[in-house]
Amino acid sequence: MPIDTLETIRTRYSCRAFTDKLPSDQDLQVIAQAGVCAPSGMNRQPWQIIVLKNKELIHELEEEGMKNLEALPDQSIYERIRSRGGRLYYNAPCMMLIPIVEDAFLDCGIVTENIALAATSLGIDTLICGLAKFSFAGAQGKILKEKLHFPAGYDLGIAVLLGYAENPGGTPHIPDMDKILWID
Repeated sequence: MPIDTLETIRTRYSCRAFTDKLPSDQDLQVIAQAGVCAPSGMNRQPWQIIVLKNKELIHELEEEGMKNLEALPDQSIYERIRSRGGRLYYNAPCMMLIPIVEDAFLDCGIVTENIALAATSLGIDTLICGLAKFSFAGAQGKILKEKLHFPAGYDLGIAVLLGYAENPGGTPHIPDMDKILWID
């Protein structure tokens, strides 16, 4: 049974260790539909949602992303991921990739939040993964986009990892209430 919207927002957290259990196709369909229900500027809907369940392809994306991160002059991100077990996608059995047109970052963020909150409301854990862009950064990027049927002229906006936590009950971040400013 779905949980209250405000409770979903309050309890959502970033899962960084998934089991192999795959969410049902029915749940994934509901989550993807929540994504495309997102509003967009002038109703352009400048996104695509690709539901990826193929473990071999997820692994290929992960290997390419890690290779491209390792090639960066600043090794800090690469080393941080390696210190967490070296898994860019944390063993997630599924991901939703959101390709966008170049200027659609705000709209992409709204789609992403809809996906993450819909999944959480269904008891499915998520991680919003901006580092997924590195899977498409190198020479293999074009080939991977073709394998995933990216529309022409679209690049990855972001990905959302989906599945079930190895250790359920993760802790959401502590909101900084000082970020709220009231002006009367």
